[in-house]
Amino acid sequence: MGTGQFKEKVKNFFSRVGKRNFIIIGSVCLVVAAIVINIAIFSREDDGFNYDQSAGMDGSNVQTGETTPPVDTSASADTYFSDVQVNRQRSRDEAIEVLQSVVDNASSTATAKEEALAEIQNLAKVMETEANIESLIVAKGFEECVAVISGENASIVVKSDGLIASEISQINEIVFQQAGIKPVNIKIIQR
Repeated sequence: MGTGQFKEKVKNFFSRVGKRNFIIIGSVCLVVAAIVINIAIFSREDDGFNYDQSAGMDGSNVQTGETTPPVDTSASADTYFSDVQVNRQRSRDEAIEVLQSVVDNASSTATAKEEALAEIQNLAKVMETEANIESLIVAKGFEECVAVISGENASIVVKSDGLIASEISQINEIVFQQAGIKPVNIKIIQR
């Protein structure tokens, strides 16, 4: 097959698929990339946490954020929660911006617009649920909290010097009531 035939086949392919569909596919890829980056930020294993896949009401789903001797962690602990919340919001804002561009694009198909709107609504629901969980956990007496929901799993980071069984139970109950996530799928991390 010569280069002329190849160019003609590529040209025919692009004309059949259309520029609009490539833009939609590119937008969806950007949204997926933003979500993957978000998950990578909140679940990376090199952040000093010792993650354990087991969980339960007996406290086995609680991890501590200290794997090295403390060196003046007060400064990093004070900014940790605000940094995580800012990074989480930034990545979600970027994802929503990409989805909104699909909705606003006149050449997007009705199906693509509906999918983008559904994903925006899903992100908004997750953001509201995380905010509710954080507020309720802080109301139970914890100084700081960050909740991250990813599908049927939740990671809850609380500022604590040590959690007792009743606190673990309260956190699990709040997450279950707000998000419907079972305690076995909840990771509670002490910071």
